[in-house]
Amino acid sequence: MAPIAQAVTVSLQELKDGTVSFEKLQQAFGPDSLGILVVKDVPPEFASLRHHALSYSSYLGNLPKSELDKLENEKAKYLTGWSLGKETLKNGQVDTLKGSFYANCAFYVDPKLSCAAPTEEFNTDNFPEYLSPNIWPDDATLPGFKNSVEDLCRLIIDVAVLVARACDRFAEKEIAGYPNGYLEKVVSTSTTTKARLLHYFPEDPVNAPPAPTKASEIANGEGGDEDDWCATHLDHGCLTGLTSAMFVDEAKTPAVAPAFEQTLADSKPLKLAPLPELDASPDPASGLYIKSRTGQTVQVKIPRDCIAFQTGEALERITEGKFKAVPHFVRGARASMSDGRIARNTLAVFTQPNLGEEVDMEQHITFGEFARGIVAKNTVS
Repeated sequence: MAPIAQAVTVSLQELKDGTVSFEKLQQAFGPDSLGILVVKDVPPEFASLRHHALSYSSYLGNLPKSELDKLENEKAKYLTGWSLGKETLKNGQVDTLKGSFYANCAFYVDPKLSCAAPTEEFNTDNFPEYLSPNIWPDDATLPGFKNSVEDLCRLIIDVAVLVARACDRFAEKEIAGYPNGYLEKVVSTSTTTKARLLHYFPEDPVNAPPAPTKASEIANGEGGDEDDWCATHLDHGCLTGLTSAMFVDEAKTPAVAPAFEQTLADSKPLKLAPLPELDASPDPASGLYIKSRTGQTVQVKIPRDCIAFQTGEALERITEGKFKAVPHFVRGARASMSDGRIARNTLAVFTQPNLGEEVDMEQHITFGEFARGIVAKNTVS
């Protein structure tokens, strides 16, 4: 197994007070960094919001195909709603190991918005990936799903705004002509920020590689490709907010949502009970990996009560390379390492500029132009 690296950590209060040093920011995001910052002492409601929202990832992934089909949006290249097997990974492989649910976070700016508004250059015909409204499961299928996901996203974006403010302080001093408060404005006012609720399905024991038998094999993570669940990639936004992964044994706790009917007389909206969470993955080699600037692969663990933020390509362009995007991948939990059916659930919130905002001041490239190229590269043709 790759060595475990200690991510740079700051407190929420330090971000609020503006006391995070430039040195620490460079250690977290700079050219020689791992491109990740962990924020501790987050609001106390985070624990409950995380547990509920990530439980819904298992409930969602275990819905009948007929229900999941209703949540797909092929026209939007599956960048709203549900998708499975629609993404290409390395060597042209189709990704069938994880299901994902994308949601536009325009509601952070205006609760009435389900997606960004069309512009003169970008509209629902030429860029449906970012301009298609959200597709939520109805409350008869997954009661409380929409509210749980939105509430967790709002909290993560609130913290991202403070991280962006710290980045602005650094950039305003280090980059000539950098607009004051630019990144904070991007994060707090963007209607193109997207959330991705991820459900990594339990590995099929029939097709699983054999269990490692020696301590050295376990240490080296032998058996299968290292980036089998999510191939090495860069995020293309500014800051990606990440929860720690939630591991669920779906053999012991089947994630099947019961049928519900709620009447107008019901005073409170229904919400599914959160699923029991394992203390840790039974496979120590599973989890998030980052490829360092020196080419070394390291594992990074996000504490359950913290939120992590990774750098994306848009931030690298905006800061003229002062902060670097981080290549990373996810490794699955081996069926051979457990008697159960272990699923991995997590949430990523990709904060990114509005479509018409420039991410490259010299070449005058807008985020919409930049994102369109990334989307075309990552989807199945």
